[in-house]
Amino acid sequence: MDSWLDLCLLVFASFRLTRLVVYDTITEFLRAPFHETVVESLEDGKTETYIEIKGSGIRYWIGELLSCHWCTGFWCTAIIYAAYEFYPHLSMPLISILAIAGIASIIQHWLVKDE
Repeated sequence: MDSWLDLCLLVFASFRLTRLVVYDTITEFLRAPFHETVVESLEDGKTETYIEIKGSGIRYWIGELLSCHWCTGFWCTAIIYAAYEFYPHLSMPLISILAIAGIASIIQHWLVKDE
């Protein structure tokens, strides 16, 4: 690792990529073969959404992995770090974009939380 700035970029890029894979709607197509989204109506009229993991064996294992931000975060971090180590000139633009987006999402969360 060359500097503290690189470490910060890797941290925020890993954070953003993990959220992208585990939670964001735009990547729902990645999770769809492994997750079923269930929406239940509650007695008070509100709805509750949760996922059920599909299949068995490797399909179930991947579904478990994709539903756990700790598990997916480890693998996203490993991929980002490997790209940083082996292909720094190619990976740094993507790492920088993910890091900036990660920081922006944290700021947005703080702003919305305070409203």
